[in-house]
Amino acid sequence: MAIGVYLRSTNAVAGRVLVGDPGFWLAHDPDTVRAPDLAFLSQERLKGGPISEGFLKSVPDLAVEIRSPNDRAGALLQKVGEWLDAGTPLVWVIDPIRTCAQAYHADGSVTLVGANEALHGAPVLPGFVLPLASLWGDR
Repeated sequence: MAIGVYLRSTNAVAGRVLVGDPGFWLAHDPDTVRAPDLAFLSQERLKGGPISEGFLKSVPDLAVEIRSPNDRAGALLQKVGEWLDAGTPLVWVIDPIRTCAQAYHADGSVTLVGANEALHGAPVLPGFVLPLASLWGDR
């Protein structure tokens, strides 16, 4: 929830954080619905109206996937590709088992983030920095 704390601390009305596997329509024919572990939607994306029950018809500005022990790397990379293809500009994959993360950007670049490094929210959340060590606790 560091993103939520960041938004409150900067008094920014930058957008909204959704947790609990919020569902997003990524494509039709065939229908493709995905639910990240956490999503951030900017005010710009929220202009379409209030968030209602059911699946959202837009994509998030940031999708966060947290790798579980049962996730296969290939399936996770496929999800990342689907987010990016649908127009999500930034996708984070956080791996608590290996204590690392990857940031996938719309331009095709990938940033590998080690256990003692930080994820950066730019360009979606300029100035937001999430030190990975803050996620691991006392490991």
